[in-house]
Amino acid sequence: MTQAPLDSPAVASAAADQAPTILIVGGVAGGASAAARARRVNEHARIVMFERDAEVSFANCGLPYYIGGEIQDRSQLLVATPALFRERFRIDARVRHEVESIDRVAKTVRVRNLETGEVYHESYDKLILSPGAAPIVPPIPGVNTQGVFTLRNIDDMDRIVEGSEDAREVVVVGAGYIGLEIAEQFAHKGPEVTIVELQDQVMPFFDREIAEPLHRELERNGVRLELGRGIATIEETNGVVSGVTLTDGTRLAADLVLMSVGVRPNIELAVAAGLAIGDSGGIATDDFMRTSDPDIYAVGDAAEYRFGPTGARQRVPLAGIANRTGRVAGEHAATGRSRPAPAAWSTSVVRVFGYAAGIAGLSRVAARQAGFDARAVHIVSYHHASYYPGAAPLGIKLVYENGTGRVLGAQVMGAAGVDKRLDVVATLIHFQGTIDDLASLDLAYAPPFGSAKDPLHMAAFVAQNDLDGLSPLVAPDADLSDFQVVDVREAAEREELPLCDAPHAKHIRLDDLRDRLGELDPSLPTLVSCRSGQRAYAGVRILAQHGFAEVYNLSGAAAMRDFARNRRSGMEAKTPVKLPRPEHLVNQP
Repeated sequence: MTQAPLDSPAVASAAADQAPTILIVGGVAGGASAAARARRVNEHARIVMFERDAEVSFANCGLPYYIGGEIQDRSQLLVATPALFRERFRIDARVRHEVESIDRVAKTVRVRNLETGEVYHESYDKLILSPGAAPIVPPIPGVNTQGVFTLRNIDDMDRIVEGSEDAREVVVVGAGYIGLEIAEQFAHKGPEVTIVELQDQVMPFFDREIAEPLHRELERNGVRLELGRGIATIEETNGVVSGVTLTDGTRLAADLVLMSVGVRPNIELAVAAGLAIGDSGGIATDDFMRTSDPDIYAVGDAAEYRFGPTGARQRVPLAGIANRTGRVAGEHAATGRSRPAPAAWSTSVVRVFGYAAGIAGLSRVAARQAGFDARAVHIVSYHHASYYPGAAPLGIKLVYENGTGRVLGAQVMGAAGVDKRLDVVATLIHFQGTIDDLASLDLAYAPPFGSAKDPLHMAAFVAQNDLDGLSPLVAPDADLSDFQVVDVREAAEREELPLCDAPHAKHIRLDDLRDRLGELDPSLPTLVSCRSGQRAYAGVRILAQHGFAEVYNLSGAAAMRDFARNRRSGMEAKTPVKLPRPEHLVNQP
């Protein structure tokens, strides 16, 4: 039996009394999720989705890995096709169709078929906007030259793959997620790769000591870093890119340039329709993702969400929150009710060769900018039991509020176990958990998977000691010139990893500290350091109980101070990034 078209009068009239016509502008994460959820909760709604690109739902986070060949089957990136939407969901997904305007009074949209040029109007009861964001292209000379690319969709990916077949020198502009991922993938393919970043570190929203190991891992794998400068011009030869000139005059040869300096929300349609725009430049929404027009919703990179750590509404251009809020908008549009949209916490992770780093919630810098009296602790431990083969060092920076102990965020770095710890912290901060809650969590343990005292437990213990006054912490990048500094490591350790910018440090082994107290002045503010913090904690407790009135522990000790204050450049790091071996079992908080 031949099925009537989805937009035929027969189908529309049968459902008219039972459900609305829902139009969705844009697919991918937010729009496609909204469409599927709307259908699941309302079988009778008429749902039409317009997507101006050739693919309506694709794995945009997987694009760099296809470019590098790590993903080899291109079809695996196509999450859902128009045919699947029609056959499984009875959703009319129209690709290469662009919505040009919205008439809120008539409740219609003007649509252009980009293949034929046909222009027509569609009526709606509910409209969901998911127009996404476009890569920012700085207005610099030569930016439109052949061989200069941005990466947003499947078409961009295909052009980059074709354009990089003979590439020998690649310049990646921008060192956020996409910039690092694409640099890694190009390095695997063989070209010489340079990253240019205007800030003085990669991943600018990480705290410095978390970004520094990424610098070293990139350089160890042959990626050149040009930090603290931007692109002044892009050069061409015979119409094709041949190099770039940086803002300090440095010239870099290049036969391919990838611009990855951020994204700009596609809000033009919303602005033209008179919808409210929020303070962060995204489409303003409420708890159900409705815009200032209650019949129009917005999701995805162009929309604002409630940002969990601060409660403010802002843009968070990540796929996870787009998917989750898409479901909310789709259900509310189709039924008039739904659970409120979840908050965004900016949980994210990046892999750079043999290393990973990620963040959940706020960095310490961001927490202080948001007005929190934020403190932080750094610990180094293992991703599973140290005695079980394959244990890899894991570094954690836990950020918490002074006084309340509320956990505000965490950054995690290492070769293994990074995502597991980030997910635990993301769950904790979602429920407004404290360092006491974190210390009390009953986490899974067996030697191949973790430790009886997980690294997160250790971080929470140290934070408790800090707030309880048992071992107050000093940040790893602090100026130590006013402290009486005591380094309690062995001589060989100090030679291998000097305590950066502390030439006045006095070296007294922890085991000798009680016998050499007379060499120290108990009236001076005293800071104790070791390799990763555990022995220093023991030293702090010894001194505090022998009459030293003001004693501190250097958070993360020599290891984190090295990352925080000792920027290595060039190709000095020839071995994988190594967090120091934790002083496991030597001292326990």
